Amino acid sequence: MITMAILRVEEIRKMSREERGAELSELKAELSSLMSKRSMGGSMENPARISLIRQTIAKVYTINREEELGIDKRGKSEKSTSDSGKAKKAEKAKKEKKEVAATAAEAPETAEEPKAKAKKKKVKEPEPDEEKEEEEE
Repeated sequence: MITMAILRVEEIRKMSREERGAELSELKAELSSLMSKRSMGGSMENPARISLIRQTIAKVYTINREEELGIDKRGKSEKSTSDSGKAKKAEKAKKEKKEVAATAAEAPETAEEPKAKAKKKKVKEPEPDEEKEEEEE
């Protein structure tokens, strides 16, 4: 039973939900078989196949979850996703600046209090030794 475990993401996305479920069960059965052979000390044709099957299973689970959440990754290029990421970061920065400005405008006293406290220095009291010398005289 030598089947190609590597499924490309596009191929998985083209499958229906039922087809992905069937493929997932086949991959799990093959993985179980390979793991049991390995644990019994049997020889394997391709030991790296275990990791390839695990990766493929993870891809199927990921695509199923994306479909549940309504995330559509088809047809998007890396450039468009990176541009939208930059736009989101810029919007977030603008919102943070507005929030900080609004907070500072609402309570300017609270913003100045820590600065005033930091500027005040404690006056050093006279040392007790000086008082003793005055008493002795």
